[in-house]
Amino acid sequence: MMQSNEFAPEVGGSCGARLKQAREAAGLSIEDVAAKLKMPARAIQSLEHDDFARIGAPVFVRGQLRSYARLLGVDLEEQLVGSPIASTAPSELVSHTHTPRYRRVFEQTTRRAVYIVMTAAIAVPIWIATRHPAGNSAVQSLDMAALPAGADAAQSARPASEPPQRTPVIASIGPSLPPAAPAASAPQALTFKFSGDSWVQIVGNDGRKLEEGILGAGQERSYAPGEVANVRLGNTSAVQVLNAGQPVDLTPFSRANVARFTLSSDGSLAPVSD
Repeated sequence: MMQSNEFAPEVGGSCGARLKQAREAAGLSIEDVAAKLKMPARAIQSLEHDDFARIGAPVFVRGQLRSYARLLGVDLEEQLVGSPIASTAPSELVSHTHTPRYRRVFEQTTRRAVYIVMTAAIAVPIWIATRHPAGNSAVQSLDMAALPAGADAAQSARPASEPPQRTPVIASIGPSLPPAAPAASAPQALTFKFSGDSWVQIVGNDGRKLEEGILGAGQERSYAPGEVANVRLGNTSAVQVLNAGQPVDLTPFSRANVARFTLSSDGSLAPVSD
């Protein structure tokens, strides 16, 4: 850096003119200055001709002018303060989108309510069916069979004024009937069987991830009706999918050996739209 004021120009003129005058007084060429400042020669020419638009943003112009001035021992600070390339405050960032908090809470509550209603619509009928098995008709048939022959006719012939008489039921001493075999449990709504390693992501109706990771050969996962909303499977050739006990062809849902599909409330599968 040249600190001597021997070649310092008289104050006056633009920043570029003062720098050019100081360079010529110091006996330096544009190429010499460019080599010392590690700047392109065309940038030095633009600075000396005050052609700042070719250099770039004002922040770069100010930095290059200060570097050039330090090299030649020229003080340009007063001119830089009053010039169009003076430091400017950063523009204020104004957000044009804002969602009120009450609206976010309402949307979240609405989504959760939809999930709860869908789950209840599927689970409640199943619960009622398991709580009220179809056995009452069989009990009534056994009671009628245990009555003595002609009891029904005697009751029908009795005058209406007479109170009905209770007919004792005599328990049979014969061999008891074998207990009815339990009904076969209905197959799960969705079952995955793995014959090799596969990356799996299974999302429930409430948005919770029920399964995520790599499952290996011999492993199996089953989910109740209405429990699964979204499925993603890698290496589909190593996965067998059963929906209500029926094999599912993954070809319509696969791309590059990765299957993606959703399940509706009635258990039907649909591809994921990108």
